[in-house]
Amino acid sequence: MTIAPLDQCCPRIRFLAHSGDNRMTESLPDRLSVDPKSPFHDADLLAKGIGIRFNGEERTTVEEYCVSEGWIRVAAGKALDRRGRPITLKIKGEVVPYLLNSA
Repeated sequence: MTIAPLDQCCPRIRFLAHSGDNRMTESLPDRLSVDPKSPFHDADLLAKGIGIRFNGEERTTVEEYCVSEGWIRVAAGKALDRRGRPITLKIKGEVVPYLLNSA
């Protein structure tokens, strides 16, 4: 098994692999969006259920996330843009996605 070299070069992967969390994040994409018009939308994966831990807190109102760049997009209240989509705010921090139903 070739986990040792990956373990040494990327401490974040080492943390996820050894954290004892059964919900694997390796199968999740780096970037995911709930907007069907986005190129980062994956309906099959969203149907399984995705949870986001942002800066150590569980977030349930995330519209889009990017792990490598370290940000999430959340809706800014009930405000909509001229196309009827929610206006979003980009917030930077540590993003950890996981599967909700890991059965």
